Amino acid sequence: MSRARRVVRRTGWALMGTVLSVASFAGIAFAGVNASMADSFAPAPDVRSLPQARAVPQGRITVAVAVSNEGSVTTDVLAPYQVFAESEKFFVYTVAAERRVSPMSGGAHLLPDHTLAEVESGTLPEPDVVVVPAVTAPAADEEQPLRRWIVERHRKGAHVLGVCAGSELLAASGLLDGRDATSFWSNIASLERDYPQVHWKRGERYVEDKRVTTTAGITSGTVGALKVVEEMAGRSEAARIGADLSYPGWTPDGPTAIPANHLAIGDLPYALNAAFPWLRPTTGIGLVDGVGEIDAAAAFEAYGGVSFATRTVVLGSRDTVTTRHGLVLVTRAATGGTHGVDRFVVPGVTGPEAVTAPLRTWARRNGLAVELPGGGKRPAEFGFDPVLRDLAAHADRRTALVTAKFSEYPSAHLELSGDTWPWRATLLAAGAVLLSTAAGFAPTAIRRTVRRRRTT
Repeated sequence: MSRARRVVRRTGWALMGTVLSVASFAGIAFAGVNASMADSFAPAPDVRSLPQARAVPQGRITVAVAVSNEGSVTTDVLAPYQVFAESEKFFVYTVAAERRVSPMSGGAHLLPDHTLAEVESGTLPEPDVVVVPAVTAPAADEEQPLRRWIVERHRKGAHVLGVCAGSELLAASGLLDGRDATSFWSNIASLERDYPQVHWKRGERYVEDKRVTTTAGITSGTVGALKVVEEMAGRSEAARIGADLSYPGWTPDGPTAIPANHLAIGDLPYALNAAFPWLRPTTGIGLVDGVGEIDAAAAFEAYGGVSFATRTVVLGSRDTVTTRHGLVLVTRAATGGTHGVDRFVVPGVTGPEAVTAPLRTWARRNGLAVELPGGGKRPAEFGFDPVLRDLAAHADRRTALVTAKFSEYPSAHLELSGDTWPWRATLLAAGAVLLSTAAGFAPTAIRRTVRRRRTT
């Protein structure tokens, strides 16, 4: 064989080995991301009986939070819900295509109060405000009824608030055509390609265009909802609610400009935790009746929905928990074994004595301590502060900071302690690199072994 042919052949084997290695690594990472997303939007636990929805009272500003039966982002739903529900001038309910238990990010499950058809038929009054969260498949055919319903509510006079990637659902409905809008920072480039007829804005907490308000990522829905409260119920009412919730830096007169985030090398823990979830711990999130909606949402997102640092299991005294303002979350009843839980936290309570007896009993029987995230919520703290402190202490600081960034939550005020880096996921990624390299060059090694045996 000529030297040139040998060089070409060796180059071909090297290229094939490289391609196989890259494909193997991508396959492992893809399987990990699928596993993370499956845990985040986990199947609903069994529910023996579902509570009736509350009646919609007359004479109040009505807010419908429209969720997907296929999956919605928890904070996009719960944060605006609490903002509006904090005012007696508003009445808030959730609505979906069907009244069935629906998954949300971070292992949460919601029972919608009403159906789209109830509003369309006039059984319920037309909402004055429609909140649109991010959903798992905004442009899919199965969301066509939801998109059509939102457009019709806007046509009949409702103010539409699109939170985070909820703007993609609005864009897919055509409602944003020719309008200024914003969205979650990492989505805007793809939104510009897919929906060029929308005037996308970066670096804004929220953007208003007549009766359509869109916000930046996840926690920005809190600020966007406060703006709508101000416009519909007055500045003093928005100021009162904003002061109680303590979103960092928010004032009625505050700027709407925020840092225009971009992907950076420091964001690597987000990819590592999502792509390599194996061997991660399981956090049990205990919920009690009356829990604040934002406190609960923060726990779902920080432990599972955004960080992917832990698997989550949501537990309650019964099959369902009713939040402070009447939203129904579906839980796994705290009975029997551990359900794989390594650590048990209860967000939104003032102390261990506020945890219900069934949850305390379940934890004691399974040898688990009842912990308050981050040592408990301090005065004048937003609900994300204690869980981000807790995430840093029990996972690592970098993951906590990246979780804040991907939640578009200000983090400069946070005092975090803990490891500096997600070493579990990093070591798994390094192992995947070695395994993929071995798999990619195995054919070359086998070929050489066979040739060596033939020549001896």
